[in-house]
Amino acid sequence: MENREDLNSILSFLPLGLQSSSLAWSSQVVETLRALSRGPDHSRVDSGEVFFLAISDMRESLRLSFHLLALSAAEGYALFFDDLMSRVEALKWFGEVVPVLAALLLRLPSLLENHYRDADDILSGRKEGLSGVKTGLRILGPQEAGIVVLSQELISALLACSFFCLFPTYDRGVKHLPAINFDCLFASLYTGYNEKQEHKIKCLIHYFERICSHMPMGCVSFERKVLPLNPDHSVISYPSSDFWSRSAVSLCHFEVLHSGLIEDQPCEALQVDFANKYIGGGALHRGCVQEEICFMINPELIISMLFLPSMADNEAIEIVGAERFSNYTGYASSFRFSGDYQDRKPTDLMGRRKTRIIAIDALCNPKLRQYRLEFLLRETNKAFCGFFDQSKCHLYQKMFQEAPGTNNLNKDAKEVNNKPGNAMLDETPSTSEEQEKGASGAELIENSYSEPSSQYAESQENIGVVTGNWGCGAFGGDPELKTIVQWLAASQVSQWILSHEWTVGDLWNLLAEYSNQRLKGETNIGFFTWLLPSLPMHDSSMVSDKNCI
Repeated sequence: MENREDLNSILSFLPLGLQSSSLAWSSQVVETLRALSRGPDHSRVDSGEVFFLAISDMRESLRLSFHLLALSAAEGYALFFDDLMSRVEALKWFGEVVPVLAALLLRLPSLLENHYRDADDILSGRKEGLSGVKTGLRILGPQEAGIVVLSQELISALLACSFFCLFPTYDRGVKHLPAINFDCLFASLYTGYNEKQEHKIKCLIHYFERICSHMPMGCVSFERKVLPLNPDHSVISYPSSDFWSRSAVSLCHFEVLHSGLIEDQPCEALQVDFANKYIGGGALHRGCVQEEICFMINPELIISMLFLPSMADNEAIEIVGAERFSNYTGYASSFRFSGDYQDRKPTDLMGRRKTRIIAIDALCNPKLRQYRLEFLLRETNKAFCGFFDQSKCHLYQKMFQEAPGTNNLNKDAKEVNNKPGNAMLDETPSTSEEQEKGASGAELIENSYSEPSSQYAESQENIGVVTGNWGCGAFGGDPELKTIVQWLAASQVSQWILSHEWTVGDLWNLLAEYSNQRLKGETNIGFFTWLLPSLPMHDSSMVSDKNCI
């Protein structure tokens, strides 16, 4: 185990050590966990106050005492379990759930070793999955495209570490990794009580109760997606404004829904996470908007915060298979846990639920700069990176080697990267068989979908993108601008043919002209109002229908 590159990249961020080439807890931690696993009659842990003392003892044994926890974390644990939780619920929690969590933590070393053994089998092709691809748990660093596949059982054990605050925190900031322990979540409950914070914790408590009564046995994959800034003919690089301007790809079907939630879409789709550049945002702090709520009702998403550093402008994160455990009502300060949710989504061949969450971070408080071309490009490419299926990149390798003029995909990329209502976008495969000789980069992306890899055939179903006011609200973006940006990106990664004559390039050029006028102060109206008078009569039907653009 000590020679594994993947394990060594993350070992200092795990609470385990290597002993005789095997992962192991310290003997003192094993003793405490064994006591907890036998129940409160043996451990004497029957309250939030005493439970946090046990946490502190384990942290001391792991030499984490100099990794300071949030002030008032102890008071927060005591407040929730001793005051906010009913006595009947507390008796069940400490008598039934905590012992199972402790037993699960005792198995963490073996779960991790089995995980790395399975990752080797997948890499060598001896086990079904992403054959030939590294899937082991590791730090997926900046500009490092890759995927990590974890069993739900291993995720539950790692989340138990978060609940017990056992992850080392030293150097996480240096690696641009977000907080992973639950100390701040509980501390903020005490220092500034808010009912939404209590209900965020209730979602997590419900998750632990569920997995302790019935352990799910599927998998979840976590992928860091990158559009390289430097030309690389083997993959799709960061597109330039010329790429978008010249795109001849038809615009996709666009349906506007006036009610409903992204996560409640009945059909399979890419669900957009309005992400912070640090995945999870304020999920383990005071945050309680779209991303944070998503992480509370799907707690397995939280473990992405363990090993995925912040996203750059040319990066996105895709998580496939996370199970939803909770229902909720409200939003932000009105958020409330409202009971159990049974996730009945079907699973793929790898055992992942067919829930695909795309984390893309928008510009924060962009004001007028959002209309500058380089930032239009940044937002469009950010969405494109998220929506684009990186697993198909190998299909394009030969085309990019043969096609002329594709180096302009990443023109202007470096200067961009250095600058400081829900919609369903349906993907319907095209039957077009245009010749690829002399095709533009945009056309290559479109045409390559006509020959899907058998390895990923199951993912070739007609799915769309479910999104909403990405980059708006707290981020301060222009809702109409962000709508068009996402439409452009979703259209480019598909091959849709509609009955009208507009293309991705047409709409990009209109968006660029509108943004230029906003920058110059020549117009202050919204994009849709500006666009409508400029449409020829025969195209006006494109935007007149309230449900379909």
